[in-house]
Amino acid sequence: MPLIKIETHINADQKLCFDLARDISIHEQSLKRASLKAVSGETSGLLELNEWVSWEEKHFGIVQHLTLKISEFEKPILFTEEMEMGVFKRFKNEFHFSTLKEKTVLVNVLDFELPFGFLGKVLNKLFLKNYVKKLLIDRILFLKMAIENCSEN
Repeated sequence: MPLIKIETHINADQKLCFDLARDISIHEQSLKRASLKAVSGETSGLLELNEWVSWEEKHFGIVQHLTLKISEFEKPILFTEEMEMGVFKRFKNEFHFSTLKEKTVLVNVLDFELPFGFLGKVLNKLFLKNYVKKLLIDRILFLKMAIENCSEN
């Protein structure tokens, strides 16, 4: 049951951070290397409570599909996306926002688990947790840059 927690300080308003973290086009841009694209459900704009999006992306040379639904939403403090369909046994991604000294603190907590019992646990330990953590860090850094660039304008 891998749990990944990343804290990022962003030089921008909390509301702007909250909104852009839910922006589908920014999410697509942040994971270009995985050829990420929204293919059904909400495919543009900002995700709201109970809305869902199906993502198509490529990892390890295999096209994957992952449908995520916004299951918790407290503007501009928290939103959570949870897997409705996909390769994982469980996938829950929380975004927590707070303000500290005129900066926004984003705490991203991702909890996921592969199916496949013992084999899934081995795959998580050997490489998947590190692979997913790297993807998440890349996404958060892209988001931080996009938000700070938007905030400057």
